[in-house]
Amino acid sequence: MAKLLLFTAALLLCAVCAMSANRCPDCGTTPVPYPLSTGADCGDQEYKIRCDEGKLIFDSVNSSYSIAFISPETQRLVIRPASFAGDTCITTDFPKQGIQLNNSLPFNVTSSNTIMFLNCTESLFRSPLNCSSISLCHTYINGTQDAAACVDAPICCTFKAGGSTTAYSIRVRESGCSAYRSFVNLDPNAPLDRWPEPGVELQWVSPREPVCRSQADCTEGMNSTCGPDPATAGVSRCFCKSGLSWDSIAGLCA
Repeated sequence: MAKLLLFTAALLLCAVCAMSANRCPDCGTTPVPYPLSTGADCGDQEYKIRCDEGKLIFDSVNSSYSIAFISPETQRLVIRPASFAGDTCITTDFPKQGIQLNNSLPFNVTSSNTIMFLNCTESLFRSPLNCSSISLCHTYINGTQDAAACVDAPICCTFKAGGSTTAYSIRVRESGCSAYRSFVNLDPNAPLDRWPEPGVELQWVSPREPVCRSQADCTEGMNSTCGPDPATAGVSRCFCKSGLSWDSIAGLCA
């Protein structure tokens, strides 16, 4: 029995070591779960974020946003949207047309976001968004000091993100709207003081097995083999050996 317990403990220790070899170091006090990568020698290079002075940063195509929360179990993270520029109803990422994701990378905007476009032109009345006088965005504008400058910009619109047109962007521009706010899992019936902090939730697709050039690159050691990827010419990956399967959340063969 004692030998069995020791053997089990050894297996668990190996699994933890394998996971730690793939996972990037903590950023300050914040863990960086696999497959997110803050360096060239950890995580999966398609899932790059940055660690800047102990804070995690997500880089979109043209702008950067601080990461407020990460859930490796659901493969989601929340970024803080751009702030208002001074006492205006214009967000600071307006010159870059808001949040623009690279659609060739494994991140997209989730349908958990309630998006509010603020300081809009009349052209938005021709959109499918709720730009009526009872749209939820008016509750936000009239009830928070943060958006006080938007009171004088009467047209605003509210919608749920995640459709094909908003899967990779929350766009602000001169011919549309100049500012935006987003709230994750917002209950529209909740009073304003019960709303969550502004945030934009992104999700990532499950990573494939790590790319390798030789067996030495496979940190799983005895559990995986570096071999050609049948789906991608010229690429090799660390494929799990028979009887094991790739755990994309932990980043190991289990």
